[in-house]
Amino acid sequence: MIEALRLARRDLRGGLGGLGLLWLCLAIAVAAIAAVFTGMVFALQSAINMARFGAENYVGPLVALAILRELGPVLTAILVGGKVASGITAELGSMKVTEQIDALRSLGVNHVKRLIVPRVLASLLVFPLLTTLADFLGVLGGMVTMVVERGADMYAYINTTTYWVIPRDFLTGIGKSVFFGAIVTLIGCYNGLSTEGGTEGLGRATTATVVQVTMGVIISDFFLTKLFLIMFWPAR
Repeated sequence: MIEALRLARRDLRGGLGGLGLLWLCLAIAVAAIAAVFTGMVFALQSAINMARFGAENYVGPLVALAILRELGPVLTAILVGGKVASGITAELGSMKVTEQIDALRSLGVNHVKRLIVPRVLASLLVFPLLTTLADFLGVLGGMVTMVVERGADMYAYINTTTYWVIPRDFLTGIGKSVFFGAIVTLIGCYNGLSTEGGTEGLGRATTATVVQVTMGVIISDFFLTKLFLIMFWPAR
């Protein structure tokens, strides 16, 4: 376990398993842009419809709860996770078709500890951080839209949101992001190590990874939501 942590730290310093600093910047940019515009669109749509019922003051809590519990972690996992998993599949798949994995085995190196565990540990750290950033920017984008487009008072918006939103809502989304990070990385590693058929098989594996990551995140989100509702919001 200590060796795995050491390898994970080395991979993080080197750029999350060889993906590089450029990948990290792109991941942050993708998560930030998606979160900001999602919060803006959600706030605009909610305000227009809730104004019909005289409930426009509750747009802030509605946007914050939707982003913190669902939209933040799910969008981050799908957008960033697809890129991460496809990159892992391409990297491990190329090692598989060029017999580098077999070379590691022949040298007595545990390829799972060397190649998979560091990437999983890195994702368990990075995905919650990206989700936190997406949550903050999404809520901020919703507030800006309400203040600029609908003329809402910023301080009233913040007070209403902080009254109805509690830390448990934020932690629910962060908990989901941890599971999503593990799912995304394991799918990428599995498809990479299962690659066959040379470069053509590598292309098929990379394409399949993106689809499987999207479906895995969406399906697992339902069961994680049910689990967290049972744990933190038991039925009365």
